[in-house]
Amino acid sequence: MKRILVTGGAGFIGSHLCERLLKQGNEVLCVDNFFTGTRANCEPLLGNPSFELLRHDVTFPLYVEVDEIYNLACPASPIHYQRDPVQTTKTSVMGAINMLGLAKRLRVRILQASTSEVYGDPDVHPQPEGYCGYVNIAGPRACYDEGKRCAETLFYDYQRQHRMSVRIARIFNTYGPHMHPQDGRVVSNFIIQALTHQPITIYGDGSQTRSFCYVDDLVEGLLRLMALDEEPGGAVNLGNPVETTVLALAERIVALCNSRSTITCHPLPQDDPRRRCPDISRARDLLHWAPRVELDSGLTRTIAYFDGQLARNAASVQMLRRAGPHASAQ
Repeated sequence: MKRILVTGGAGFIGSHLCERLLKQGNEVLCVDNFFTGTRANCEPLLGNPSFELLRHDVTFPLYVEVDEIYNLACPASPIHYQRDPVQTTKTSVMGAINMLGLAKRLRVRILQASTSEVYGDPDVHPQPEGYCGYVNIAGPRACYDEGKRCAETLFYDYQRQHRMSVRIARIFNTYGPHMHPQDGRVVSNFIIQALTHQPITIYGDGSQTRSFCYVDDLVEGLLRLMALDEEPGGAVNLGNPVETTVLALAERIVALCNSRSTITCHPLPQDDPRRRCPDISRARDLLHWAPRVELDSGLTRTIAYFDGQLARNAASVQMLRRAGPHASAQ
């Protein structure tokens, strides 16, 4: 049994990772400041005596005793990380410094959740780990892109200077249950709009591509990367190598939801990548890993999750209405 720290553990990916680590027989210390993560994501785990939830912001030092660290803390969707871009950069950079300092003191292995956003709007397809990217450092997405790039640099320098065991996962578009319903990402946006029969909002003409990896597959990749005995010698892409256009995704979700939604187009946001697809050759060779969940299967599970969330919210509204106008003041 290991005692494992997961920062950002109440978030979308973090909560799934905590669950898997517990199933492996580990103790898990989940740390989150609840900026985008929610206690509800961890609700099923709270009764487990091997699980501990701590409210903490990683921009401040943390003094705990653990055997491994997964650093996932940072808002990951544009609508969230652009809300406070200075804090987003601080979370990536200061969070990395604080978690690396903790790992250095304890002499434990640490994994950094980086992102495909370090490639910016790429001119190389698919994107290999050796590609340096094409990022607009003055653009509205730079707080996230450059923050993660700086965090990677810190990990490499700590590894060289202090001989630490580090892992860096560059995560591509991931979807599944526990996604924030208002995070502005295409999968959650389209599903909520389709389930409520609202127009599906596409930015641009929908020809831009993404590669959608189901969260269970992504977590498996993180676990394999952390468990790797040899040093990987750099970052490892984790994502689905199958490209899907945003328009095709919207049409598929409308069909799976049996929705009456129509599709509307809006101007493309600044610096929005035109194509995004990982080269996962290193993950196949080093980790013997590749995604297994087909898009329709993953979307069906995700739709069921959001459908349940909407039903629970509707039931809560009905209960408040039946309770009368003074119920909210109680």
